[in-house]
Amino acid sequence: MPATLNPYLNFKDNARDAMTFYQSVLGGDLTISTFDDLHAAMDPSEGPLVMHSQLTTPGGFTLMGSDTPPRMEYRPGNNFSVSLSGGPETEEELRGYWDRLSEGATVSMPLQTAIWGDTFGMLTDRFGIAWLVNIAGQSGQGAAS
Repeated sequence: MPATLNPYLNFKDNARDAMTFYQSVLGGDLTISTFDDLHAAMDPSEGPLVMHSQLTTPGGFTLMGSDTPPRMEYRPGNNFSVSLSGGPETEEELRGYWDRLSEGATVSMPLQTAIWGDTFGMLTDRFGIAWLVNIAGQSGQGAAS
């Protein structure tokens, strides 16, 4: 198995809802293990929280996430985004992801032609996660290439 790089998202008590939402957007198989499932709860309140979840999609995306238990510091940040990108052959797929992610989101840049020629948009979903969607132009020489 090759090395991989994928986002790991931390939530405060809503990881299950967030990861289920992302599965509805991206498709694929979602596994969820709670602190109780893994016999790792240090306090009864941690038991039902998500200790680890993993979404693996048919398109090859992997997204992981967990809840932050009360004993650990939770600091939402703005130092990361999840990027979805592809070429003209994936435009319909990427626009579908954009449309579903946009539900309840704050769109900071609509999905439209960017100055570099690609179709690009930015939003923060209803769970506070920043997403970038880039559809490379016909030349395939866009920002994501």
